[in-house]
Amino acid sequence: MSARRVHRLHPALRDDIGDLITQRPLPGRLVEQIDPFLFLNHHGPQTYPPHNRGLPFGPHPHRGFETVTFILAGSLAHRDNAGHESVIHAGGVQWMTAGRGIVHAEVSPRDFLEHGGPVEILQLWVNLPSRLKMSEPAYTGLQRADIPALALDEGKVVLNLIAGEWEGWRGPVQSLTGVFMSTVQMRAGGGIVFGGLTGRNVFLYVARGVVQVGMHADLVSPMHLVELDETGDTVAIRASEDALLVFGHADPIREPVVAHGPFVMTTREEISQAILDYQAGRFGSALG
Repeated sequence: MSARRVHRLHPALRDDIGDLITQRPLPGRLVEQIDPFLFLNHHGPQTYPPHNRGLPFGPHPHRGFETVTFILAGSLAHRDNAGHESVIHAGGVQWMTAGRGIVHAEVSPRDFLEHGGPVEILQLWVNLPSRLKMSEPAYTGLQRADIPALALDEGKVVLNLIAGEWEGWRGPVQSLTGVFMSTVQMRAGGGIVFGGLTGRNVFLYVARGVVQVGMHADLVSPMHLVELDETGDTVAIRASEDALLVFGHADPIREPVVAHGPFVMTTREEISQAILDYQAGRFGSALG
């Protein structure tokens, strides 16, 4: 086995959405995607006052990819025109397959609008290959208790297994493309080694805390995306202070990516068709 090396670190850059603090490491100045991982928004952390307007993500469409939303603090209400509805709280995850087209809203629950509170949310976009872009839309809402929490390194590391397999355990999400996805809580001094990465692209984002990745000399500070080289079978991570990571890996798709707003396809003609289909109501009924 050989270890992967850090190629480059990418800071999350500030790009607020109204009064919602937002920072984005992907795409960034030096990286467009880590195929098939396309986009990451880090909302918060911040605290909303009582009688607030909540999150600004009212009804909007998507086609051609999947969204994975990690609720780190607070809660998030999901509703879509395929009939899915849930409120997911801190530690939970929402996994939505937009596929051929869906209209959804991601907003703050009513009690949050009234009382306020902390908010910290990550949303990751995962591409679908052309053969799956017109899949049936789907949604899975997971509370913290639904996600296996695997204690490692004498309890100093907890791997929250969302999709894929780890030492006989299987995450509750069955990815269409075999994506492995997890969050990792680490106490200072704790370490973890991920294996089985040959031919896979790795997504590693440090949401909180400070870690060392492999033998890289520089420590990775919060709100940085770690871009690794493409060779090697393992990645070793050790926490220099308490940390929270998102760690995923997947087979690269290696197809053209043409993105326009909420649509991700492989050609401009497909983007034009997505816009026409949405305008013609072919994504299904509107959300009120």
